[in-house]
Amino acid sequence: MPSSNDTLIRRAFVDVPFGQMHYRYAGEGPVLVLLHASPGSSKQLEPLIALLARDFTVISPDTPGNGDSTPLPLEAPEITDYSHAILEFLYALDIDRADVYGTHTGACLASELALRAPQLVGKLVQDGVTVFSPEERRELIEKYAHPFTPDLTGTHLIKAFLFCRDQFIFFPWYASDAEHMRDAGLPPPEPLHDWVVEVLKAATSYHLAYRAAFAYLAEERLPLVQQPVLCVAAEDDPLGPVTKEIAPRLVDGRFAALPRFDAPDYRETLAQRITEFLRG
Repeated sequence: MPSSNDTLIRRAFVDVPFGQMHYRYAGEGPVLVLLHASPGSSKQLEPLIALLARDFTVISPDTPGNGDSTPLPLEAPEITDYSHAILEFLYALDIDRADVYGTHTGACLASELALRAPQLVGKLVQDGVTVFSPEERRELIEKYAHPFTPDLTGTHLIKAFLFCRDQFIFFPWYASDAEHMRDAGLPPPEPLHDWVVEVLKAATSYHLAYRAAFAYLAEERLPLVQQPVLCVAAEDDPLGPVTKEIAPRLVDGRFAALPRFDAPDYRETLAQRITEFLRG
């Protein structure tokens, strides 16, 4: 298992049965695994990695088919397939015990990992739980995420940029009307650029994890988790209301509210909530 005696974020690859997985790591202490949302990679978790590395050995993989990790060799992988891949990744690093944080798609992977490997997962943090009605699931699977097939005119580059940008403006991003408008505002151009670049690395495979998350029945699976679970959500997270609603239904669950995503203290507050829960 990699180790670092400071909060400098390092990068590495590890061999797994279906190829290689890329990951970021920093810090030292108890192992904490961070699983990112869709689309993107562990790049988007770098600010949180740096904060948590003050107290933990933080390891954050790019999930298969995202960022720089090899896609799963499946036409339509499910969350169970992704969680099995994360388990293979952890075993490849000789990790036999860890707490796990997951956000949105990463939350699906984290809860299924806790069910698949209860001997490995200690405590679980769910940041935005994906609970949708059957009608919402069908629509999201059909419309939300599609591959950006490269072409000689570069239109796939523009489509990827608009896809990422418009997620800050509407939810779902394709419903561009007043009813679905968010008040989040646009991020600075630099992190938006970084996000688009990570999506383009996996232009033809990123959508598979999205669709697996939309199909995942978190409202049925998460209540089966026996480990302590902290559910958190930003004030302006579209998944916030259902995340708060599901927490009391868990065997050992609780909810903690977070500031808005664009609040100056958002990441510090998130890191503090995680640290207090894991050390409590």
